[in-house]
Amino acid sequence: MATTAETPLLEEHVIDAVDHRGLAAGRSNTGRWRAAWFIIGVEVAERFAYYGIASNLITYLTGPLGQSTAAAAANVNAWSGFSSLLPVLGAFVADAFLGRYRTIIISSLIYVLGLALLSLSAFLVPITSENKSPSSLLNVLFFFSLYMVAIGQSGHKPCVQAFGADQFDEKDPQERNHRSSFFNYWYLSLSAGVCLALVVVVYIQEAVSWALGFGIPCVFMLVSLALFVLGRRSYRYSKRRQENEINPFTRIGSALLAPDSCSDSDVEDATALVRLIPVWLTTFTYAIVYAQYMTFFTKQGVTMERTILPGLKIPAASLQLLIGISIVFFVPIYERVMVPIARSVTKDPCGITTLRRIGTGMVLATLTMIVAALVESKRLEIAKEHGLIDQPETTLPMSIWWLIPQYLLLGLADVFTLVGMQEFFYSQVPTELRSIGLAFYLSALGVGSLLSGWLISVIDLATGGDAGNSWLNSNLNKAHLDYFYWLLAVISAVGFSVFLFISKSYVYRRVDGV
Repeated sequence: MATTAETPLLEEHVIDAVDHRGLAAGRSNTGRWRAAWFIIGVEVAERFAYYGIASNLITYLTGPLGQSTAAAAANVNAWSGFSSLLPVLGAFVADAFLGRYRTIIISSLIYVLGLALLSLSAFLVPITSENKSPSSLLNVLFFFSLYMVAIGQSGHKPCVQAFGADQFDEKDPQERNHRSSFFNYWYLSLSAGVCLALVVVVYIQEAVSWALGFGIPCVFMLVSLALFVLGRRSYRYSKRRQENEINPFTRIGSALLAPDSCSDSDVEDATALVRLIPVWLTTFTYAIVYAQYMTFFTKQGVTMERTILPGLKIPAASLQLLIGISIVFFVPIYERVMVPIARSVTKDPCGITTLRRIGTGMVLATLTMIVAALVESKRLEIAKEHGLIDQPETTLPMSIWWLIPQYLLLGLADVFTLVGMQEFFYSQVPTELRSIGLAFYLSALGVGSLLSGWLISVIDLATGGDAGNSWLNSNLNKAHLDYFYWLLAVISAVGFSVFLFISKSYVYRRVDGV
């Protein structure tokens, strides 16, 4: 009888959310897919902007800025790592002080300013420099602008996704299942934005102008901000803490330091956060593999035959489009075919647990590195056969389509591991800290990128740099990227083994009211 009495209230209002006026959020006129698609559209624009810069950054660094391949790859990894680690700070500000909505607005403005300055720096390069080495001041402006973009993303990235997932009430069984689907369609949609950037922006950067290629993402970010504000009446907002309530970070900290003086609920929340740390650490190995597609995968493609029509060459960075295609193609198959089949076997509403999903992607990542190593061995063999070892500017008689399998495999791995990580870290933290949960996922990618950059620097130094027989020589025909890929395959396999051991004993967080 108690359940019957509570049902009408559950149907009319969402317990822990309010609308834009601060009133109880109605279930029928706020949130769910109507609001979620609005927020997904904002993320598509942001991903278009981010990948409009990131996907071809190594080409800009080794081209107009004149850096070596190893230095450029390390710089890309450092920036990517910084971009993925900073969301921890942005999420803290959102969850502890500003709230997700305000944080998104402020960080978006910083993002737009960074993109505008980046466009300006690229515009000034041909004016101030007749060679490939622009002035130190221009380099400072470029990297200042680049890291301002990272600061803008720090508040935007974790908060937008958490805000989107907040549109589904986890205490309602139907909406909880829809939230699981949200993470799948979220990643599918943002992949579409990435694909658009790889087709349009990368081509403009290489064929028309780098300044225009950086300027277009700036316009898209302005559009995304306007779109986000336009949808504010349809959103569900988490209830703000009352002044007499304890900050969630203080509450969790107290439960960790003095559990005997705290409630069972606080201790359970604190324990749930601690349990995440071993899982988080094991995902670093996947993140190291993930970091390669924006650096060495692209540099491989530059050396290969890229002509698709007479007089028309495909930009090497555009092959990253295959990752997005793989995701767009496979997510509906996973959602509509694999999940129902798995659900009938496992009785899990999501088909398979999030940890099993993450582990599957880690296995695919190992396979990706094995395939990449074999393809690179073939590329080096062709360079040797045709006497092109000392002619790095000469295109090898080997089609860039040889790289298709490693891109498609990495996209498939993303469907499992990255989407799984998003849902896992969102669902396994207390409600008040879900921006932090998603920042956990992003920070794993950030640490992986930094580790990749560190590994590149160490290997380049240990094997002699460009003056020696470096595995990562700027002349890739003299390098041994295949050795580097084999090393990453081993690291990935070891990481999966540790992950498997840890995940077997993991206890999922209990959802109240379900």
